[in-house]
Amino acid sequence: MLTVHAAEVLWAGPGHELVRGGAVVVEGARIAFAGPYEKAVAECPRARVRRWPGLLTPGLVNREAGWLLEAVYHPDPREAEALGTEPVMNAALAAARPGESARRGVQRMLAHGTTAVVGPFEVPEVRAAVERAGLVVAAAAPSGVRSAAPLDPLAGGAPAGWAWDGAFTAAAVPGGRADLAVFNVRTDGDPLAALAEAGAGTCVATVLGGRLVHRRR
Repeated sequence: MLTVHAAEVLWAGPGHELVRGGAVVVEGARIAFAGPYEKAVAECPRARVRRWPGLLTPGLVNREAGWLLEAVYHPDPREAEALGTEPVMNAALAAARPGESARRGVQRMLAHGTTAVVGPFEVPEVRAAVERAGLVVAAAAPSGVRSAAPLDPLAGGAPAGWAWDGAFTAAAVPGGRADLAVFNVRTDGDPLAALAEAGAGTCVATVLGGRLVHRRR
């Protein structure tokens, strides 16, 4: 089934121009079209249309995923009173409940627009959680950053001079894998600057291999 993901602005990745009123057509796990919304629906009149606010981009790469899933504990909501709701940098807790913590961590990453991760993943339960989710394991070195908020791959970005190369997966172009993210940021000016300033916590939808795996309610 064809699905049109439409947003106020489409940015297909580094080297591509912004398309206002843009859309990506997804067929199975691949991108069939990326460009103006009007052309997308004209070429695929029977496609299901999903409309999103803000900026539609390729998915993000989390370069600290190995550390984030193996050395950081992601509390269960039932543990909120004792541990809070945010990730806890406690390797002992993470090692004690690796599968449960990793599954919650993966869901948190998807909610930040992440579709590709960098390991290594040395714990079998963590590898299984990553594989089960369908996340792409990118062949890149970790950034070396140990952030208190590692879920946001854009943490520390600045509106001016942000190095977008390497932050996103492959460009959203026809024939490419349909790994996408949508961020509810202002689009009346420079939406990329708005994204760099607001961060990946603004993610409202994540598409992984053509599947809608996160949608903010």
